[in-house]
Amino acid sequence: MAPERSAGDRIGAEDIRRRKGGVPIVCLTAYTYPIARMLDPHVDLLLVGDSVAMVLHGHATTLGASLEMMIAHGQAVMRGSTKACVVVDMPAGSYEASVAEAVASARRIVEETACQAVKLEGGVDMAAQIAAIVAEGIPVMGHIGLQPQSVEKDGGYKIKGRTQENIAALFRDAEAVEKAGAFSVVIEGTVATVASDITRHVAIPTIGIGASGDCDGQILVIDDMIGMTVDRVPKFVKEYAKLRDTISDAAARYAAEVRGRAFPGPDHVFSATSDKDKA
Repeated sequence: MAPERSAGDRIGAEDIRRRKGGVPIVCLTAYTYPIARMLDPHVDLLLVGDSVAMVLHGHATTLGASLEMMIAHGQAVMRGSTKACVVVDMPAGSYEASVAEAVASARRIVEETACQAVKLEGGVDMAAQIAAIVAEGIPVMGHIGLQPQSVEKDGGYKIKGRTQENIAALFRDAEAVEKAGAFSVVIEGTVATVASDITRHVAIPTIGIGASGDCDGQILVIDDMIGMTVDRVPKFVKEYAKLRDTISDAAARYAAEVRGRAFPGPDHVFSATSDKDKA
């Protein structure tokens, strides 16, 4: 059962923080106005993820996302959302080089989209950036474990938490993100038992993706969840619909009707005599 909220109230970062250990937090990605409108009544948090570079723009990795791209999609999602906490990803290259760069990029995202928070990847190495952005009054969601912006450096999408050394590093990252002031943290591509232990260890909500059912919330990429992904579907994804088949079938039927001159029919054209026709 979803928690009650007043009509017209938008969920904020502090509302998400207070959900630690409570009703699981429902999160999905959104990149467009119509999808945001459809998802908004059902979720607690919409993430305008840098996965948009892959999902909508055809890039091989999230590294194809730019600040301008994230802002444009953030604006679209905000137009379609009235309830959910909207978080916009900070793309690779917009925050790593310096604290000043991170603050400037975060401020620009919030000012131009009016979103509720930003998200960035990294733990100990990005603690200073998180703290500085939070000090500016901008809520930050952290992201540890598998970090898509680092896949080239890591040599691919590698599951985290399989060695004691890596487990210790994950705990240090989670602690650093929490101490820096993040209101929540995504744990991605991490061994389930490790993600569960981290969830119990930190006082901020954890949002799992390819992690553990014990996390305080879950997130999936919307196109994966509704069966729109045309390439490999990740192991951790459950498809709740298969829209790629529905869309392909609709396009095939449309093509057949156009070629057979069955479409447009009488119901889909305008007459010269009727004043009731509306486009």
